[in-house]
Amino acid sequence: MTEASLPVEPWCIREQGLDLENLAQMESLFALSNGHLGLRGNLDEGEPVAQQGTYLSGYFELHPLPYAEGGYGYPESGQTIVNVTNGKLIRLLVDDEPFDMRYGQVLAHERVLDFREGTLRRETEWVAPAGRHVIVRSTRLVSFVHRAVAAIEYEVEPVDGPVRLIVQSQLVTNEEPPEVDSADPRVAAALQDPLVADGQDVEQDGAILLHRTRASELTMAAGMDHDVECAGQYEVEHEAREDWARTTIVTVVRPGETLRLVKYIGYGWSATRSQHALRDQVAAALTSARYAGWDTLLLEQREYLDNFWATADVEVDGDPILQQAVRYGLFQVLSAGARAERRAIGAKGLTGTGYSGHTFWDIEGFLLPVLIMTQPDAAADSLRWRASTLPLAKARAAALGLEGAAFPWRTIRGEETSAYWPASTAAFHLNAVIARAFEYYRLSTGDESLERECGVEVLVETARLWVSLGHHDREGVWHVQGVTGPDEYTAVVDCNVFTNLMAARNLRAADEACDRHPDLATAFGVDEEERAAWRAAADAVHIPYDAELGVHPQCTGFTRYGEWDFHANTQYPLMLHAPYFQLYRKQVVKQADLVLAMHWCGEDFTAKDKAWNLDYYERRNVRDSSLSACTQAVMCAEVGHLELAHAYLHEAALVDLRDLQGNTSQGLHMASLAGTWTALVDGLGGLREGGERLCVAPALPEGIDRLAFRVLWRGMALKVEADHETVTCTLMARDGEEMPMLVYDEEVTVRMGEPVARPVRVPEPLLPEPPQPPGRAPRPAGRMPLALARSAE
Repeated sequence: MTEASLPVEPWCIREQGLDLENLAQMESLFALSNGHLGLRGNLDEGEPVAQQGTYLSGYFELHPLPYAEGGYGYPESGQTIVNVTNGKLIRLLVDDEPFDMRYGQVLAHERVLDFREGTLRRETEWVAPAGRHVIVRSTRLVSFVHRAVAAIEYEVEPVDGPVRLIVQSQLVTNEEPPEVDSADPRVAAALQDPLVADGQDVEQDGAILLHRTRASELTMAAGMDHDVECAGQYEVEHEAREDWARTTIVTVVRPGETLRLVKYIGYGWSATRSQHALRDQVAAALTSARYAGWDTLLLEQREYLDNFWATADVEVDGDPILQQAVRYGLFQVLSAGARAERRAIGAKGLTGTGYSGHTFWDIEGFLLPVLIMTQPDAAADSLRWRASTLPLAKARAAALGLEGAAFPWRTIRGEETSAYWPASTAAFHLNAVIARAFEYYRLSTGDESLERECGVEVLVETARLWVSLGHHDREGVWHVQGVTGPDEYTAVVDCNVFTNLMAARNLRAADEACDRHPDLATAFGVDEEERAAWRAAADAVHIPYDAELGVHPQCTGFTRYGEWDFHANTQYPLMLHAPYFQLYRKQVVKQADLVLAMHWCGEDFTAKDKAWNLDYYERRNVRDSSLSACTQAVMCAEVGHLELAHAYLHEAALVDLRDLQGNTSQGLHMASLAGTWTALVDGLGGLREGGERLCVAPALPEGIDRLAFRVLWRGMALKVEADHETVTCTLMARDGEEMPMLVYDEEVTVRMGEPVARPVRVPEPLLPEPPQPPGRAPRPAGRMPLALARSAE
């Protein structure tokens, strides 16, 4: 199938035909979530299936972390997300034949994930092996309004004569775990029968199952309730056992008639509440959902998303592939965080078991800035969760012989769970990234209440970490040694530029927060001597520079490392095909590191620095991480390589839609999906946060005719629209009457009803467009593998 034949639609993704080879990837792509509850895009009938998945944010099991050789301070327990009770299962028998698209004849099959409706719609026309002909339609949603609720409308219509239909709506616990490639460390290990039954109840129109995890001792409840509509007589039966419950409906339906089932599904979990309380909580959620009814659930879902898109939509004219991808990314980012409500947002959201369901610094670094600009309340809740883990972070710092707080590299509950310390414990930069997220929220929203509630303490404790981690040399220069920056192919190094610059920002932010909140500073034991030490470290931070090459080594001595032989090493990702020992001592970069520093700490580099640095690292970056392309897009746009920026934009946007990393089957790459927004808005839109005001500097590549984006800033909604000639800034309806800002380097004030328009300025590149390592240039979308819209040939 050619790229031209794909139905690239601006507000949905569409699957045509059933592609068994890519079933696992489709299950991830068609996942629905609200941040609390996530459902993989499994078929309603449960089979065929690659990996069943129903997940609750923060619900996990413990497991031992094995070490060939132990060491002091190594984490002892891992945490893995649990596939909880499956409530989306609806089996269908047509005259006693199971509805299974692997058998009989599929005349048509289509699924559509709609970003405005917030639904997954499916229609299948099927002829059973014995010849009975039916049409099955379903619509699934995970409610943004009712946090604990999902619902499915399931309809069956006979085509060629009366047919006896048997529908079995089920709750199933401890399903068969997926087979995974254990040779790939990015793939989570599956747990076998992780849930222990605590009870079951048959309700009037459904059932509730109660379970708990064996080791983490978390209790959960899952329940279902039903509405049934049928022209003729039907029978209903309810059953429940320890690990399953079933509602069975039997009826005869004639052509022109439809059996319609609405299934309401409710979930709840807790580490402290009783089984009875959870059972009642889920029963209440189901009663509320059924009281609202299916049509109201649909209406509320649409209204919620209409409000979101009104101030978050991004329009891309001239590039329909990118238009679809950025809206898909925004929808999934919202779905990952909207109702997480003080639980960790995982790197895969709630779409799969990849990375064991852990959260990383990716969330604060890449996803939260998008939520802050589009759905700030959800971002605030995520930051509250991080702050709630501060006691664990302080304990971790103490175990490492440090002051302050050392947040974990990967976790679900807050403890460090990584067994590989060079790329985890040594990656102290994540603490400054978390501090940056708190600052980004304060500056963007103008709301200091979150800072008072928990932000000041996070800034103070991370500042204390940096002072204990770094030191002044005999010339007074401040160094941070023995750390790993974002580039995991260059580990345990001295003075990583990204780490040092971010640490200095963290220290200054803590000092300024104490100025704003002297009472809290006193409460946390901060005195002037300590603040002076923070300022002294930040002012004296060492930033390596290679004057001979005119570039910044990403760490001390990096530009003198041996060069990597890209022609002799052509299998990627390199971490699965080359020894870490070799990677650590060569000039090969896994992901943007120094280039990320130029994006997030742009004022610390001159225009010449940015051009020369980008040119140097483009030739050495293999992008074995999905986090890299979006940052490279931003910096390529800033230095004037607009066509290269466009190519990287496609790579970031299509990492899952085209399965570019080869592991979308394990869940979506949330940071890269968020990075698509960043690459468009920060990259081609030139958006920067300049302290008390926003700055924009749009410039578009030839393949994009127009870009328009909306952001929230201090209670106001701003729309920025640019083509190849003019940029226009418009203040939309929200609190506030005017917004001072910078358009390029000009100070302007945008007022309600008075848009500001200026000519577009295209940056002139200082150097020619740089090459990438052999075989690692970003691929145009038309040359990427196809993922969606397989035909039913």
